[in-house]
Amino acid sequence: MQFVELNPVGNFDPWEQEKIDELLHQEIKGSLSNRLVFENEVIKLWDLKLLPGERLNFRRHNTNYGWVCTTGGLVITRYGNGKIDMVKLNPGDTEYFENRGKNYVNDLENIGEDTLVINILEYKESKKENRYQFSD
Repeated sequence: MQFVELNPVGNFDPWEQEKIDELLHQEIKGSLSNRLVFENEVIKLWDLKLLPGERLNFRRHNTNYGWVCTTGGLVITRYGNGKIDMVKLNPGDTEYFENRGKNYVNDLENIGEDTLVINILEYKESKKENRYQFSD
């Protein structure tokens, strides 16, 4: 995975007005994708599929999650703080994020020539945060 910063934090000057309007005036969803594949009391499994030129609108991240890119691809992601990154993903790239309570916002746009597929495993907040700890 390779990142190239296209725009720094705090600078919204090069942003398209429609993206700024979306960020400021539209409801920002908390789902990590448009397709929920599985859910139980502990996890959600999401399937993210973006065709060339397709974009996932801004999403709010308040949970911990990990993902794996199964296809590779080239994307642009815009963050709620103004930063814009271009990211080259390779098949098998993975990442884990601890976003619980951070209110992290970004979008994702496929600027590559091929369909992008990412599987996302979201961890729900557990009422028993210490349930995997063993006592003496």
